[in-house]
Parts: sequence; C-alpha cells; structure tokens
Amino acid sequence: MKEDNAHYAPDAKGIGKFKDVPVASALDPTMASNGNKIYDLKCSSCHKLTKEKLVGPGWTGVTHRRKAEWVMNFVTNTDEMISKDPAAAALLEECLVRMPNQSLSDDDARNVYEFMRKNDGVK
Repeated sequence: MKEDNAHYAPDAKGIGKFKDVPVASALDPTMASNGNKIYDLKCSSCHKLTKEKLVGPGWTGVTHRRKAEWVMNFVTNTDEMISKDPAAAALLEECLVRMPNQSLSDDDARNVYEFMRKNDGVK
C-alpha cells in the first residue's frame, strides 16, 4: 500500500472513543483467533492479509504504521474518521471505495487488531 507520508502520523490515535488501548508485547491467542473469525466474516472480501490491495488496503504491516487506537477508531467510527482524519481521508482517495460500517463492537475491534498483530508476526 502506498501511503502519502504527509498524512502519516505514527502517534495518531484517530477520532473516536478509543484514547488509550493497552496492548501487551505478547500476542493474546484467544483474541487473535476471535479476530480471525471476524476477518473471515466481515473483512476478507475487501482486505488481503498481504500488502496487496483488493478493494481496501492489504493488512501486512498495519500494526507497525498505526496505533491500536487509530485502527479501532477507524473500524468503529469509519464515517467520522474519513471526514476528519487526514490519514483515513487519504486511504479513501487511494482506494476510491468508502469502507462500510461493519457494526463491530468494541471487543470485536480489539480482537481484529490482535489478529492484525498476529498477521504482522507478533508472537
């Protein structure tokens, strides 16, 4: 995924209710497994687990580029993020398709983030 560095703020937390998400250094396998199930059901039709763009950007490396808060705010508050967060707006420009609201709960969002960490090699 090519990303405009002018819109890249590695410390950005995005816009939404997630302000401080504790993330352990070790992977939580139960959360990652639950996140994998959500990915299979709601995310895999638009996102690959590689760097390759499908409809939306590939997921490889996302947890190195984005904080947990940003990802969780984006997947639970997509419309506001796209309209107010420069990085989210840049993704829409790149992908040309607005991510639909997947109605993820807070726990779902955290589990998906943990699955993203697993995909990025966290053990």
